[in-house]
Amino acid sequence: MMKIKFSLLFLIIGMVFFHAQVNNLEKNTPEKRTYEELEKEFYSTRMGEGNSKSIADYYLKKAKSEKDATHTAEGYVMLHFEANLPDALKYLDSLQHITQNSKENTYPARIYLLRGNLYFRNDNLQPALNNYILGLKYAKEKGNKRQIAMAHISIAYLNNYIGKHEETAKVLRHYVYDADYMNEDEKKTLKLNLADAYIEINKMDSAYILIQDGLQESRKNKDLYRYYENLGLLGYYNLHSKEYQKAIGSLLECEKYFFTNNNSDKRSLHYTLLYLGKSYAGLQQKDKAVDFFRKIDSMVLKTNYIYPELRDVYTYLIDYYKENSDTEKQLYYVERFLKVDNVLDNQFRYISRELPRRYDTPELQQEKESITNELTKRKSLFYIVLSLLLISHLLFINVYFKYKKSEKNYKKIAQDLILSANERRFDRDYKSEPEKETFSETLPIENTGNLEDRTTRTISEDIAQSILKELEIFENKDQFLNKGITLGSLAKKIKTNSKYLSEMINTHKGKNFATYLNDLRIDYAISRLANDRKFRSYKIPFIAEELGYNNEQAFTLAFKKRTGTPLSIYLKEIENMTGK
Repeated sequence: MMKIKFSLLFLIIGMVFFHAQVNNLEKNTPEKRTYEELEKEFYSTRMGEGNSKSIADYYLKKAKSEKDATHTAEGYVMLHFEANLPDALKYLDSLQHITQNSKENTYPARIYLLRGNLYFRNDNLQPALNNYILGLKYAKEKGNKRQIAMAHISIAYLNNYIGKHEETAKVLRHYVYDADYMNEDEKKTLKLNLADAYIEINKMDSAYILIQDGLQESRKNKDLYRYYENLGLLGYYNLHSKEYQKAIGSLLECEKYFFTNNNSDKRSLHYTLLYLGKSYAGLQQKDKAVDFFRKIDSMVLKTNYIYPELRDVYTYLIDYYKENSDTEKQLYYVERFLKVDNVLDNQFRYISRELPRRYDTPELQQEKESITNELTKRKSLFYIVLSLLLISHLLFINVYFKYKKSEKNYKKIAQDLILSANERRFDRDYKSEPEKETFSETLPIENTGNLEDRTTRTISEDIAQSILKELEIFENKDQFLNKGITLGSLAKKIKTNSKYLSEMINTHKGKNFATYLNDLRIDYAISRLANDRKFRSYKIPFIAEELGYNNEQAFTLAFKKRTGTPLSIYLKEIENMTGK
């Protein structure tokens, strides 16, 4: 069954390939208009309306006189819309000749699609399909998505012709809702035909919504022709729903409009009569049904427009005249049926055979390749991600084992420090005031023998001994715990200068002043943390302050540098070993 009306389809194709929907221009003579203005008026009117033929004639004449190849090509396109089939084909042949070296991405696909539309308008579906297939091929090669869309849409209507309504609806639905490059006028026509396809597959609610939207939109825009197209489709909707009287009411209005409009397309004329006849047949008003079906036969004889539903028309007429014992008319309509059926059968068999072979199979193959490529990409991405995860996992394991190994070493160092601290004895108990506390073991003071050999000759032996004695007091009384100690402040305290003090520390302690001070504080911390539970219970920032550090970070960094193990592990091992 073929119910879709194509009244605006071919206008849309023209608009897609050339220039889009426009507003009407002031009615000037063609000679006073630019190419763009002429195109706008031509493509804003329906084929055969107004002075479109004279506009096309002047356009081509103007382009040829100016030797403008691009606009000459457009002139041939415009004229082919106004010509009969043989002349229209000649215009398209001229278009093909003049554009054979064109660099535009619309050629040569445009020529094949226009030729396909021309054959379709003249009900010659076999060459229509052949040209659509070629148009789709070249459109894909040039990557012209609008031409690809129009090829798919046109082929969808052929699928509808052979009864593949579900596939037709799928394509139309995609281009209505998912193709942002389709303009509003194109979408309105697609919605009209989508509603028709929905009726065929019994999606009645979806069809009704689209029809009502179309009626409302056309009333709002005062688009009379589109309004009656939607009204006719509403009649078919009611016919399909067996609301015959409602269908007749809508369709009689359409009949009055389409048959008084000189530019009505034959599809609208035929299907209006077809639906009226079927509606009366549904009401068992056979005489009225036969009147409409006979009108259809008369139109077929004049236009040679043949479509699948004609089988229903002729079988109804045959049965009607058989019941009325009118063998003459019965025989006449049998012969008419056989002729129509032969044409339909040839077209149906060709389209049914060629569409799957030349369109469906290549499309499925392309879809398969796309899916395969996508799966390959996903598979590659999966392996990349898997490899990264594996590498990350291996790195994590490596880091983990290094950490565990380091942690083991840290624990061993911490345990050794604790055992060493436990062997020490304090000379006096620790008190809250650092000055009253005695550090049980300071760094050993090197033997002062051969002092002359290890001290620069600028420092006398008496001064050197004095400095060393003061440093001993500084260490034993835990004065290194005071904040803000500097080389200068300590030199001043022990009544010497910074240079002498620095030289004595470097020579006798084997380190610079900063390291000397840090080591004293950390050695003190090692012992006190191991032996003083209360001190150990303090928060780290407080402990750091007690040890003379400005902040926790400075203390923990110094501890790790001095001992080789983090403070946290040292404290944890103390708890493990002491149980407290």
